[in-house]
Amino acid sequence: MRWVELGRIGAPFGLMGWVHVSSYTEPPEALLEYREWALRGQSGERRTHRLVAGQPHGERLVVHLESVESRDAAALLTGAWVEIDRAKLPPTGDREYYRADLIGLEVENLEGIALGRVGYFIDAPAGAVMVVTEAGGADAATREAPRREHWVLADPAHLRRVDLAAGRILVDWPVELE
Repeated sequence: MRWVELGRIGAPFGLMGWVHVSSYTEPPEALLEYREWALRGQSGERRTHRLVAGQPHGERLVVHLESVESRDAAALLTGAWVEIDRAKLPPTGDREYYRADLIGLEVENLEGIALGRVGYFIDAPAGAVMVVTEAGGADAATREAPRREHWVLADPAHLRRVDLAAGRILVDWPVELE
């Protein structure tokens, strides 16, 4: 089973076990269509919760999950990631991809320079940014490989070709922009 992160649990809302949720879906309330949520905490452990009720609340959602009946119980969920089984998500359209499908793919620019692998995404005011991390030479003091990051706008103008089968992305992103 492959999990896709679609939101994050925030602070409790009220006294009866409701929580705030930041939704990563478009539109945000589309997250409410999924009745079974896997919540992944900082430890990496997942627990399944059934969505009882939910509604938009400002820029976020407020939801009530089965067996979460108090503010204290809701507070224990703060910071957990909301994940959905990849198989339950709708198919993507032409040149559309779930971010989770791009994580780990190798990235190369039009000049043939390998930029690294997609590590994660950041939502910025200009749109989604794909953070590509390259491995550097070993650092003798820490024995860790220093890494350089390339922040590439994840829009059609910059993502020229995505080949999921080959695990590669071709981007229009000159190295000298950094």
